[in-house]
Amino acid sequence: MAKIIAFANQKGGVGKTTSAVNIAASVGILGKKVLLVDLDPQGNTTSGVGISKKTLKASSYEVLIGEITAEKAIMETEFKNLWVLPSNISLAGAEFDLYQLDNRENRLKVQLDTIKDGYDYIFIDCPPSLGMITVNALAAADAVIIPMQCEYY
Repeated sequence: MAKIIAFANQKGGVGKTTSAVNIAASVGILGKKVLLVDLDPQGNTTSGVGISKKTLKASSYEVLIGEITAEKAIMETEFKNLWVLPSNISLAGAEFDLYQLDNRENRLKVQLDTIKDGYDYIFIDCPPSLGMITVNALAAADAVIIPMQCEYY
């Protein structure tokens, strides 16, 4: 059963995506099966592992709103032992759509519970906000890593 770790911080530009992608790839190289979940509408995690955001047939948006299962949306990457649940700009609409759905804060958890036995680790890259997408990531996670930059603000 996978250990689920979210990378979250409401501030942008602190290294959430960079940390999630690099740690996921490194753990995969060490021989562990890793799923990287892109929950940021910018989709930089998706493109960071070599998947084109423009050609996606399904993304984390469709998984969150229940149009498709996580298992069907997951894609293999070119990296050893690394799969991705991709994202693109369509995920921006999920903040609004989730408020209209039942069990809105646990939709990602329900989906990940069906597939977590197939992975050693699931890393979730969160958006730079504290909306319903991040709430879903935190509800699904066993642990949270909060990347920070030591700066004036």
